[in-house]
Amino acid sequence: MNYTIDATNKTLGRVASEAASYLRGKSDVNFSPNKVPTVKVLIENASKLDLSDRRLADEYVTYSGHPGGLKNESREHLIGRRGYREVFTRTIRGMLPRNKLRDEMMKNLTITD
Repeated sequence: MNYTIDATNKTLGRVASEAASYLRGKSDVNFSPNKVPTVKVLIENASKLDLSDRRLADEYVTYSGHPGGLKNESREHLIGRRGYREVFTRTIRGMLPRNKLRDEMMKNLTITD
């Protein structure tokens, strides 16, 4: 089953939660939490997302595990460096369950600017 989500003038969280629900297979009649559904999700117009200045200032924190390895990066800087695709990928990945199936579900996601 294929789903297309238009991100024009929508907020990041609304689009991401809708995509995560589809990727998980929650809308399918035969939902099974231990199987990856055969679903493809396409997010169009990612660059036309409605992001306020407050949302652009949010930070992503990564830690390498080594002393001095804590890094902060604002969402605005991440968009300039990697594009809107990376913002959607990180957001949707955080909404999926943290198990072996998450990487398989993420392969069914396509994002176009």
